[in-house]
Amino acid sequence: MARQASITRKTSETEIEVFIDLDCAPGPNVKQRIDVSTGIGFLDHDSAIALGTAFKQALGEVRGIRRYGTGFAPLDEALSRAVIDICSRPYCVTDLGLKREKIGDLSTEMIPHIFYSFAIASGVTLHVDVLRGENDHHRSESAFKALALAIRQAIERTGSAEVPSTKGVL
Repeated sequence: MARQASITRKTSETEIEVFIDLDCAPGPNVKQRIDVSTGIGFLDHDSAIALGTAFKQALGEVRGIRRYGTGFAPLDEALSRAVIDICSRPYCVTDLGLKREKIGDLSTEMIPHIFYSFAIASGVTLHVDVLRGENDHHRSESAFKALALAIRQAIERTGSAEVPSTKGVL
């Protein structure tokens, strides 16, 4: 079964459409369309809510996946770690160590909020830490890349039809 979802989130401030395909392999033939114009130059929490909602919907009933994922990602001098548990227990802890007020037009205080909004909307437990780095742009970008790697690992199919929990439910 395809693990895909398409959602629209409309508020008085934003209109966000998200299509997500969890089984789409990365590569040069994969096309994506990203059009972000929310007033905040990079992303905002509404985008993360929409992504989290689409992620949860695309994942469907949590059976036959690894459930846990860990990702490490460097970007020049920066190194980040992300750990995810797809568990229906939404929680988020971040330690990014950002020093600047803004990266471009994005307030750096929004970056942890983006991770938080994604975790709550998708129902996952998420830990994201920047282990080292001087450049806030590198620190934040490596954090997002680490999360992508952790998600990829956690949603990997195991071949089992079982719920990945001793309780039998998530």
